[in-house]
Amino acid sequence: MNSSSIIGIIFAVVVLALAYVLFNFIRIRKMKEGTAEMVEMAGIIRDGASTFLKTEFRAIAIVVLIVAALFSLFIEKTSGITLILGACMSSFVCILGMRSATYANVRTANRALESRSIGETVKVALCGGSISGLSVQAFGLLGLLVVLFAWGFDGPTEGAGFITSLGANPIVMRITTYSLGCSLVAMFNRVAGGNYTKAADISSDILAKVRNDMPEDDSRVPNVVADFIGDNVNDIAGNCSDLLESFVATLSASIVLALSLFKDNAVLFESAWLFPVVLAGCGMLSCVLGLAFAAVRKMSDNPSKELNLATWISAGLTSILGLGAAYFIFRSGEIVIPGAKIGWIAPWVCSVLGVISGIAIGSLTEYYTSADFKPTRRLAEMAPEGEAFIVTKGDAVGSRSCLFPILIIGIALFVSGWVCGTYGIALSALGMLAFVGATVSIDAFGPIADNAGGLAESCHLPADIRTITDKLDSVGNTTAAIGKGFAIGSAAFATVSLIVAFVQSFISGNTGEPVLNMASFVVIAGGIVGGALIEYFSALLTDNTIDSAQYMAKEGDRQLSIPGVLEGTVKPDYNRCVELAAKEALRKMLLPSLLALLIPLIGGFLFGIEFVGGILVGATICAIPRALFMGNSGGAFDNAKKYIESGALEGHGKGSAAHKAAVTGDTIGDTRKDVVGVALDIFIKMMSTVANTLGSVITKFTLIK
Repeated sequence: MNSSSIIGIIFAVVVLALAYVLFNFIRIRKMKEGTAEMVEMAGIIRDGASTFLKTEFRAIAIVVLIVAALFSLFIEKTSGITLILGACMSSFVCILGMRSATYANVRTANRALESRSIGETVKVALCGGSISGLSVQAFGLLGLLVVLFAWGFDGPTEGAGFITSLGANPIVMRITTYSLGCSLVAMFNRVAGGNYTKAADISSDILAKVRNDMPEDDSRVPNVVADFIGDNVNDIAGNCSDLLESFVATLSASIVLALSLFKDNAVLFESAWLFPVVLAGCGMLSCVLGLAFAAVRKMSDNPSKELNLATWISAGLTSILGLGAAYFIFRSGEIVIPGAKIGWIAPWVCSVLGVISGIAIGSLTEYYTSADFKPTRRLAEMAPEGEAFIVTKGDAVGSRSCLFPILIIGIALFVSGWVCGTYGIALSALGMLAFVGATVSIDAFGPIADNAGGLAESCHLPADIRTITDKLDSVGNTTAAIGKGFAIGSAAFATVSLIVAFVQSFISGNTGEPVLNMASFVVIAGGIVGGALIEYFSALLTDNTIDSAQYMAKEGDRQLSIPGVLEGTVKPDYNRCVELAAKEALRKMLLPSLLALLIPLIGGFLFGIEFVGGILVGATICAIPRALFMGNSGGAFDNAKKYIESGALEGHGKGSAAHKAAVTGDTIGDTRKDVVGVALDIFIKMMSTVANTLGSVITKFTLIK
C-alpha cells in the first residue's frame, strides 16, 4: 500500500470523527433547555460569547492577513496560504467548541433538574465536551492532510516570494507556516480570553463573596454573566486553540525532522514522515471509540471514575493501534532508523513513552489540585489562620508540584533520544498528543459543568439540583487542572521537538545529532534573555488582568449602589459589564501576542541563529516549572475554597473568615492558572515555531556574523 492510499485512510478517519462531532452537536441541540429563566440566561451567555469571538477574530484576521502577505511576498509564494489555512482550522475549532459549550451548559443543568441523577448529567456535559475535543484533533489533522495532498514533498528545494527570494525551503515553509497560523490564533485567544474571563471572575468574586456576602453566582451581581461568558471564551475556545496548536506543532516537527534527517534515503524518508500522520490518525480513532463507549454505557455517580475510564480507553487503544502502525510501516519493509537501539519497534516505544507521560502528568496534577488528596485539604486547613498562611502554603504546593512532572518529561525525552535519536524525541511528543481528542473533551467538561452550576444558582433551581451541579463543578475543576497540566506537559514535549528540529535544520547543518553549544557566550546570553522574557511576559499578563478586574469591580459597585439592584427588584445592566470585559481584553491582547512573533526575529537579526537557540532553550527551561507552578497552585487554591464551601472543614463554612481567606487565595490563583500558566506554554511554542519557520531568513540577514 503506497503513502497516498494510507493518507486516504487517515482522511476517512478524520471524516468519521467529524461525523461523530456533528452527531453529538445535533443531539445537544435537540435536548430541552429548561425553564424560561434558564433559556433567557443561556441566550445571554451564548450571544455574549459569540459577540466577543466575532470581535476578536476581526482583529486576529487583520494580523493573520498581514503576516500571510509578508510570507507570500518576500519568502515563499504558497506559505501565506498555508498560514491562513492553519488560522482558519484553529478558528473553526474555537467557534464550534464555544458554540457547543454554550448549548451544553444549560442542557446539563436541565438534565440534572429532570433526572436528579449525577450519571445522566455527566453524560450531557461530556457530550458537549467531546465536540470540542474531537474537533481539535480532526481539524488539526485535516489541515495538515490538505497541505500534504496539495503540495507533497516534490518540487524545488528553494522557494521564492512574489517580490523576492530569501532562500527558504518551500516544503518546510508550508508545514511550519500551517503550524504558525494555528499558533497565532492560539496566542491571541489565550491572552484575550484569559484577560476577559479572569477580570470578570475576580471582580465577581470580590463583589459577591468578599464585599457583600452573597452567593458566588448571584444574578444580582452585574459581573456574573460576563464570568459565565468568560468560561466559554477562555476555557473552551482558548483551550481548543491551545491544544490544537500543540498537536499540529508536534506533527509538524516530526515531519520536518524526517525531512532533515532522512531526505537522502527515499524509502526511509517516506516511512519516517508517514508514521507520525498514521499515529495521529490511530489516536483520533481511539478517542472516538473511547468517548463513544462513555456515551453509551450506564454511568455511575462517580464522575471522576467515568471520565478517567474514557481517557484510559483512548490512551490504551492509541498504544495498541500505534504498535500495528509501526509494524506495518517499518517492520514489514525491514526499514530501520539509523541509530535506533531496538529496530523497527523503536518509534512505537517513543510514542508510548509520550502516552504514559501524559497520563502520569495528569495524575500528578490531580493529586496536587484535587480536594480528594492531602495537598489541597491541608491548604484548606490553613484558611482559619488567615490569608498569609493560605497564600504561603499554596505557593509551597505549587512549587512542590513541579518536580515529578518535570522528572517524567526529562526521563521520557532522555529515553526517547537514546532509543531512537532525534526523531524519537518528536515521536514522544506526538505520542502524548495522539489522544488529545479525549483529554480536551474531558477538560471541556469542566467549564460546561461550571456554567451549569452557575445557571442552577442564578436561575434559582432547587437546592438538590445545585448539589448535583456542585459535584460536577468540583470534578470539573479537577479535570480543568488536569487539562492545564496536560497542556503544559504537552507544550514542553512540543517545544523540545521544535527546538530539536530548529537546531537540526539551521545550526547542525542537517547532518548527525543536533548540537547547540551551551558553553558558547552567544547561547548563554540568549538563554538568560529567554528566561527573563518569561518573567516579563508573566508580569505583563498579570498586570493586564488585575487592571481589568479592578475596572470591572468599580463598575459592579456602581451598579449595586443603584436602588433596587441589591434588593433584587431591579435587574443589573449585564451588557455593560460584558462590553467592558471585551473592550479591556481586546485592547490588551496585542502586545503580549506580538512578543512571541517578534522576539526570535529581532534576536536573530541582531545576534544570530545560535542566540535564537539560546532564547528558546532558556525560555523553555524557565517556562515549564513556572507554568506548572501557576497552574497547580491556582488549581489547589480553587479546590481548597470549594472544599470549605462544601462544609468539609467543620466550623468554617461559607461566609466565615476562613472562607474569605480561601476566596483570597482563589482570586490569586485565578490569574495564575487561567491567564499566565496557560499562556506561557503557547509563548514558548510560538517562539519555537517562528524560529523554525524563519530560520533560513534569520541566517541570511544576521547583522553580527
